[in-house]
Amino acid sequence: MGLLSLLIFLPLSGILLLAIIPRQYTYLFKWISLLLSGLQLTVFLAAITPRFIQGVNAGNTGVTNLSGFSLLEQLPWIMMDLGSAGKLKIEYLIGLDGLNFALVLLTLIIMVIATLSAWNTDKNVRAFFMLLLLLNSAMIGCFIALDMFLFYLFYELMLLPMFFLIGVWGGERKEYAAIKFFIYTLVGSVFLLLIMVGLAFSFTVPGNGSVHTFNMVYMMQCGPSGELLNVVKGSLFDTGGILFGMNARLIAFLITFIAFAIKIPVFPLHTWLPDAHVEAPTSISVILAGVLLKIGGYGVLRISYGIFPEGGIYFAWWIGLFGLISMIYGALVAMGQKDLKSMIAYSSISHLGYTLLGMASLQASGFNGALLQLFNHGISSAMLFLIVGVIYDRVHVRQIEKFSGLWGKMPKYAFFVLIAFFASLGLPGFNTFISELMIFMGAFSAIQAQHALPVYYPFIGVITIVLGAVYFLRTYRMMFFGVFNPVGSNNWEEKLTDLQPREYLMFIPLAILLVLFGIFPNLIISTMDKSIAMFMEHILVNGKALLEASKPAL
Repeated sequence: MGLLSLLIFLPLSGILLLAIIPRQYTYLFKWISLLLSGLQLTVFLAAITPRFIQGVNAGNTGVTNLSGFSLLEQLPWIMMDLGSAGKLKIEYLIGLDGLNFALVLLTLIIMVIATLSAWNTDKNVRAFFMLLLLLNSAMIGCFIALDMFLFYLFYELMLLPMFFLIGVWGGERKEYAAIKFFIYTLVGSVFLLLIMVGLAFSFTVPGNGSVHTFNMVYMMQCGPSGELLNVVKGSLFDTGGILFGMNARLIAFLITFIAFAIKIPVFPLHTWLPDAHVEAPTSISVILAGVLLKIGGYGVLRISYGIFPEGGIYFAWWIGLFGLISMIYGALVAMGQKDLKSMIAYSSISHLGYTLLGMASLQASGFNGALLQLFNHGISSAMLFLIVGVIYDRVHVRQIEKFSGLWGKMPKYAFFVLIAFFASLGLPGFNTFISELMIFMGAFSAIQAQHALPVYYPFIGVITIVLGAVYFLRTYRMMFFGVFNPVGSNNWEEKLTDLQPREYLMFIPLAILLVLFGIFPNLIISTMDKSIAMFMEHILVNGKALLEASKPAL
């Protein structure tokens, strides 16, 4: 077992440990979960990160080259004889490169914070933390899996714990929200499964044309002229493949994009998200916004653009358009929300729309900004949902108009809310400003490029920053300025106390990261920019060649 496997199996070992501890030792369920999450983060920072940085400095970029991954674990897993069709090889293949390093780091940070935020859970405590650990393993597995079968296994495994964590420990409409989340994600997964099977029968292991593979890196590899190296000639996903009378590879890009767009989520596939956020307990909202949505963006990046680069070029105009619509729509709807948690949920839709605009630009700055936005939004959104949790834990109310004058009553809480709001609206000096700036740089640069985005895309997109300032600053004014007015009940005066020690442990690290990566963004950018540069070369060079070769089938 290597270091990357340790990240996956540490939480799984915790599940076994929690299963055998007697029920009366409830406090151990929480401490073991926190200890394992902290141990994961420690292993990543102390053992994995130095090796990764050393690999990056040595020129390792990963992406389309297995030997270029700074950390890689590859073991044979399943070999099936398919008769006349040859053999099918499934591997335990996990790796770390610039496309997933930041997102793995984000997951480990958020899981420690989410475990702390779940400390007050008192209903079925053992089951709750067992499901939390299972979700932890599944999310890490999704980010580092390089075999598509393995990726799909982890991708589906996330559904089970999240379904129960919302459906059992959620609010009044928890069953409705959980089922809606499950159905939306499952629909996307089914179509993703079909594409995955088609890819396995269309690609083989290098040097052995009779052994089919789910290896995503092999599916991306192209020759000097942009031709697919490991494809089965005449197969469905060869350059001339036809599906429903159209180019099969472009259809596959569209299907995988839609499957992951549900997870991001992108308008109009977003309707499950506000319900899930509003009904989920605080810790699960933190994970949902901080990590789970990022798997959709990562899937678009690694699978849709990586395996079908010509689709990213062909559909750039539409991808940018739906990103733009999500940005504006999410911001406008957030402005009209009276529930604080619902407002933050719609703001997530808006801010994740930036990632699509960055990818659609087909520029290195846009892609760097998109990946950085996934990381930055994970930190800021986690803090925003923790902010809601503090208020809700005390008075079980989330309506914005119910609160006023909280600055005088809860000054330390008000300070952290101010940091989170400033970071979320993209104020210079905070992390999201850098990623949004890079995305707009990419969108503006794309105006001069082939397959250019329309000049009005970035101009319209900038309006989102203004709208974000409106709903965040207005909310802050209503809740924190003025005279404290305990409208809820006579004992609000006693219940609305300032932050407790455990809450400081959640807020302080996130606040530091919001400022740290705003002032020193290169701490993260330096881990991804070389891989992004190679990834962009793959898209622009190989994607254009594949698109040119596909013209007879268009």
